[in-house]
Amino acid sequence: MKPKIFVTRMLPELVMEKLNDHFIVSVNPENRALTKEEIINGTSDCDILLCLLSDTIDSDIISCNPNLKGIVNYAVGFNNIDVKCATNLNIPVTNTPGVLTETTADMAWALMFSVARRIVESDKFVRKGKFKGWGPKLLLGVDINGKTLGIIGAGRIGIAVAKRASGFNMKVLYSDNNSDIKNTIKAEKADLERLLRKSDFVSIHVPMLPETKHLIGEKELKIMKNTAILINTSRGAVVDEEMLLKALQENWIAGAGLDVYENEPKLIDGLINCDNVVLTPHIASASLETRTNMGFITIENAIAIWQEKIPPQIVNREIYEK
Repeated sequence: MKPKIFVTRMLPELVMEKLNDHFIVSVNPENRALTKEEIINGTSDCDILLCLLSDTIDSDIISCNPNLKGIVNYAVGFNNIDVKCATNLNIPVTNTPGVLTETTADMAWALMFSVARRIVESDKFVRKGKFKGWGPKLLLGVDINGKTLGIIGAGRIGIAVAKRASGFNMKVLYSDNNSDIKNTIKAEKADLERLLRKSDFVSIHVPMLPETKHLIGEKELKIMKNTAILINTSRGAVVDEEMLLKALQENWIAGAGLDVYENEPKLIDGLINCDNVVLTPHIASASLETRTNMGFITIENAIAIWQEKIPPQIVNREIYEK
């Protein structure tokens, strides 16, 4: 008899096919996030819960099924799960680290170019029939080549972003105490204040932790150059969105590219009216290849849990060390 897995959102086709090969699959058929009650209903009679970063898996959900064998998160982060509760109940929690490094780095650069060269504004300009011919001051942007890139959080993704900078003759500053970025490319360590003060582009790649909430706030935004551009593909709450809006409206900085938001999916009022920000809907990992590979890793973790083995991407390894 196959184990039963509850999937909170339809995943790419190849992932769903592989899930069906190994599990009896119960899946949310609608293209929307489930309510807490719906997740409880789905979890109450499954062996394994496959959830997304957008699902809040709290103690009520985790404890609703005494036979729950594991929680496999279709994401690198796992701050959406009450890992402490799961650990207390000896329920393994897994994630999908590493798989989205390169595609997220690509997205950071896509946002960087989009803001610097005003790509979204230009697209709207043409579509509205405003393009009447070449002009020497038409939608002037700024160059990326030869500028200074500041990396806040030089882990896997931060290093991948920094590596791409070498192709644009950029100076790279980074603020991270535990980084081997210098073994990968030429880069200079700087404290956060110096990095913000000197960088033309600042790209954020830190996890969501209590100490990183509002890491970038009023003080930090005012330190930045008024010509600087801020890129965030990490977690929305790392940036104080209210202060960022003020910074964009009052030109403390030149622009921003955001893929994540503080109260996602809700945006702070006024942000969409700023022409100097590019907004994308949390799609940094949204390539078919990456999302499929994330699914395969999730399945590998789920199979290991069912077979009572230590899953390869275990978050709470301590449950196996008791």
